[in-house]
Amino acid sequence: MEYSFRNKLSAGKFTLTVEVEPPKGTDVSESLRIIKEFKGRVDAVNITDSQASVMRLSSLALSVIAQSNGVEAIYQLTTRDRNRIALQSDLLGAWALGVKNILALTGDHTLLGDHPQAKPVFDLDSVQFIQAVKTLNEGRDFSGKPLNGRPDFFIGGVVNPFVKHQELEIIKMRKKVSAGAEFFQTQAVFDVEKFGKFIDRVRDLNTKILAGIVVLKSDRMARFLNEHIPGMYVPESIIKRMEQAKDKVRESLNICREIITQVKPLCQGVHIMPIGWQDKILPLLEI
Repeated sequence: MEYSFRNKLSAGKFTLTVEVEPPKGTDVSESLRIIKEFKGRVDAVNITDSQASVMRLSSLALSVIAQSNGVEAIYQLTTRDRNRIALQSDLLGAWALGVKNILALTGDHTLLGDHPQAKPVFDLDSVQFIQAVKTLNEGRDFSGKPLNGRPDFFIGGVVNPFVKHQELEIIKMRKKVSAGAEFFQTQAVFDVEKFGKFIDRVRDLNTKILAGIVVLKSDRMARFLNEHIPGMYVPESIIKRMEQAKDKVRESLNICREIITQVKPLCQGVHIMPIGWQDKILPLLEI
């Protein structure tokens, strides 16, 4: 298949990605149906790695399935569940199976998920993990030993422009760029003005940034995000719109469209997180 995500983003063209969760089980039919709906509408699908520490089918497996059906994948991989040996092994396996894009994450703590008794690993932090991927790209493992054949991953990281201590987040982002990150996905953007100020502060990094777009289902969901998700802020004006809307789906998509229009001049693309509304967001993909 043709790999266009890296080329398009590197060329400065506005890109669109959508998040897809693997199933909790072996039946991939619904995930595959959703992925096929996105074919031709998005530049890549971003396959989550047991998001929120809820055990699901391997993100690598669904990434390969997506690509075998003509949809480019961004393979999410976390350090939460694997030491550096397993991380590198999975990465080499991903490359051998045709996966070209990696989003390197630490992952949510196991206490937050459905196996709170599981022992977290976190052998590497996100900066070290990105460095490990870059080292593989250079033809060596993380201990410096040569590889027999090397990958060439397009390396992504995450950043949250809305954390309380933004300066620390920017320092970490700079470290990720130095380690090898070539593009970033952000936490959900609802406050475009604050997002714009963040972009101004990191413009010198000359990296590619995809603004996170979360599809709100209700005012209740918005308030939950504000109260329970660190670095997440949904303005009261948006909450009121969802509260008063007779058609929640239409209003939610209208809000997303408005945010996408406003962030377009500020960044290089958007990453849409449907959170269960994969079918409902199809009209949103005509941007």
